Amino acid sequence: MPSQPLSLRDGLLALAVMAVWGTNFVVIRFGLDDLPPLLFAALRFTLALLPAVFFLKRPPVPWVNLAAYGLLIGAGQFGLLYIAMRADITPGLASLVVQLQVFFTIGLAASLTGERVRPFQVAALLLAVAGIGVILAHTDAATTQLGLGLVLLAALCWAGGNIVARSTPGVNMLAYVVWGSLFSAPPLYALSLAFEGWPAIRDGLVHADVATWSAVLYQAAANTLFGYAVWGWLLSRYPAATIAPMSLLVPVFGMGASALWLQEPLQGWKLGAAALVMTGLCLNVLWPRFAAVRGARTPPAA
Repeated sequence: MPSQPLSLRDGLLALAVMAVWGTNFVVIRFGLDDLPPLLFAALRFTLALLPAVFFLKRPPVPWVNLAAYGLLIGAGQFGLLYIAMRADITPGLASLVVQLQVFFTIGLAASLTGERVRPFQVAALLLAVAGIGVILAHTDAATTQLGLGLVLLAALCWAGGNIVARSTPGVNMLAYVVWGSLFSAPPLYALSLAFEGWPAIRDGLVHADVATWSAVLYQAAANTLFGYAVWGWLLSRYPAATIAPMSLLVPVFGMGASALWLQEPLQGWKLGAAALVMTGLCLNVLWPRFAAVRGARTPPAA
């Protein structure tokens, strides 16, 4: 696919997806005020599944592939993320730390498929790890070591889901996510019943108000259906190298929305940690494009 710049309309669509995915972390925090985290995640994937599953054809992939993706993303990524965000990490930092899935994905691909890790990726990882080190040195009641560890595990599960999804290139990603939710919701309900208990489930459902159910609906409709539909459509129209850098805006929106709506403080150490992680992410995403442009402009040796 030849390189082409984003049109104004498509650029605004990509920006809208990043805004939805970034502000989603604040929406999660609102929903957790009433709902236990595993129940909240289960409801989110239920609404992502129904009724969309009746309108989207099942992607032509093995059931075991859908099951692996659904378990890793549902019970793994979001189950752990919601548990952490209940009381152990701020939404802004969660939106930043979970982006380390990029480096976990690279590591898993290297170990499972033999992909070569390139020097710029190592440098990018070291910058991101330095940022996590800064966060670890400033853990407190708002962001605990447990919360940081849970979000890192969530990022690892996200990376595992990426590896599973990459084994089936060319599928309709929206349909893939919707059908994968068939294997996300049931285990989350089972885990909620086992670890949160029926009294907590009952109380959460009884006390859930319009704002809480709006948060659940936002997770399914905006974050999943709108987000993946538009993102998949953009990837079908433009090279991945044109679209992928937009994802760097997710933690920007996440930290900004948390500071604006939840008054999450943005101390110097937090901004420094964000700068290190974001620089690592930028290096990982943008260096190949820079190297390709530089190579194209370098005249051949005489």
